[in-house]
Amino acid sequence: MPMSQEFQNRLFPGLPQIARHFGTPFHIYDETGIRQTAQELKTRFSPLPATFQEFFAVKALPNPSILAIMADMGFGFDCSSVPELVLSRQTGARGGLIMFTSNNTTYSDFQAAADHGGSILNLDDITLIDKLADVPELISFRYNPGPGRTGNEIIGNPVEAKYGVSTDQIEDAYRIMRDKGTRRFGLHTMLVSNERNHAYMVETVQMLLEMVDDLSAALDIEFEFINMGGGLGIPYHPDDPPLDLTAMADQIIGVYQQYKNRKGRAPALYMESGRYMTGPHGVLVTRAINRKDIYRKYIGVDSCMSALMRPGMYGAYHHIDVLGKSKDTHAVEVVDVVGSLCENIDKFAIQRPLPKIDMDDLIIIHDTGAHGHSMGFNYNAQLRPQELLLKSDGSVERIRRAETMADYFATLDTGAARLDV
Repeated sequence: MPMSQEFQNRLFPGLPQIARHFGTPFHIYDETGIRQTAQELKTRFSPLPATFQEFFAVKALPNPSILAIMADMGFGFDCSSVPELVLSRQTGARGGLIMFTSNNTTYSDFQAAADHGGSILNLDDITLIDKLADVPELISFRYNPGPGRTGNEIIGNPVEAKYGVSTDQIEDAYRIMRDKGTRRFGLHTMLVSNERNHAYMVETVQMLLEMVDDLSAALDIEFEFINMGGGLGIPYHPDDPPLDLTAMADQIIGVYQQYKNRKGRAPALYMESGRYMTGPHGVLVTRAINRKDIYRKYIGVDSCMSALMRPGMYGAYHHIDVLGKSKDTHAVEVVDVVGSLCENIDKFAIQRPLPKIDMDDLIIIHDTGAHGHSMGFNYNAQLRPQELLLKSDGSVERIRRAETMADYFATLDTGAARLDV
C-alpha cells in the first residue's frame, strides 16, 4: 500500500505545525519506517546458508542522514558516480561495503573508486578493463543475458538495454582478468526496476548460480558472491499487490540450500535495493495555491515536477491525500494537480477524484522516498525543495535546505575560463 497507516499516524497530527515552521514544499522521510523495512529484510534472509549483504542504492535517496541510517543497519552502498562514492565514504564505509557500478565510465572515475579505501569494482563492459589503472584483487562484471530473460517496462528488454556484458563476452571478461592476476571474483546483474513479482527475483538468483557454475568450470575460478541487483518494487497504487518478501526470501533460501548441498559451498548473496528500502517512507508535502476552472478543474500547488518527475516522466501514479479531508466525508471533485513549470506534463495527478481542495490545504503526495528529490532538476530555473526527517524520537530535522537563487547562479562564476585559439 502507499504510505502506511503507521506513517500517517506519526506524521499527520503534527503536519500543520511542521509546515508552518519549515514552510512548503518539502520531502519528509520516516526514520522508523525505514529502519523497520531494513530490519525485516535482514530478518527474512537470516536463514540463508551463506553471507547476505544489502548495498543500499544511493541513487534512490542520496542524503547523508539517510545513508547514516543504512550504515547503522549494517548495509553497504551501491554507487554509480564519484559524488555517490564520497557520500558513502562519509558514513565510514570502505572497500567491501561499497559496490561501484557505472556505465560509460571514465578513467578518473575508476581512479576515484580505487582511492581512499577502495570499493568493489563492478564493470559494465568488457572494454572497461583497459581503463583500469591497476589490476584489482577482486573484480565483478554486470551480466546482461539478452534474449535469455525478459525485463520490465522501466529497464526494458535486456537485448535493448545499454547495461552489462553479453553472454558471448562474459567468459572472456573473466578470463582476461584471471590472466591479468585477479584472484577474487563476483557476478552481478540488474534486469528490472520496481518489480513486484517475487518469482522473477528467484529466477534471477537461479540464473546467476548457474552462470557461476559454468564460469567456474570453464576458467577454474571460484566466485565469492553473486549480486542479484535491486529492482524490488513497491505498490504505488492502493490496488497494487505488494511484493511478497517472505515468499521471495524463502524460495531464494531454498535455492541456496540445494546449491550448497550439491556443491558444499555457496557464494555470498548481495542485493542493492533502494526504492524498496525508502520509497514508501517519504512523501512530498505541498500547499494548494491556485484553482483554475477551464475545460478541466486544476489545482495549482507550490511545488512542481522539478521536485518529483516520475508522474511527468513515466506517467507514474502517486497516491495523494488532502490533510484533514477524506473522500468518505467530504465532497469529491475530479481535478488535475499541477505545478508551475511551462510544461503540460507538469502534473502530479490527472483527472484524479479527490476531496474538494481549498486554498492553503496541505496536499501529501505519497511514495517519494526514492527517486523523488534525487531526480530533481532546474528547468525554468525552478529550485529544488528542502528535505526533512521525521526521527524515531518524534522530532523533525531539516536534512537538506531548499536550493536558493545563489545556488543556481553559482555555476555562472566561471573563473578564468577563456581560451584564445
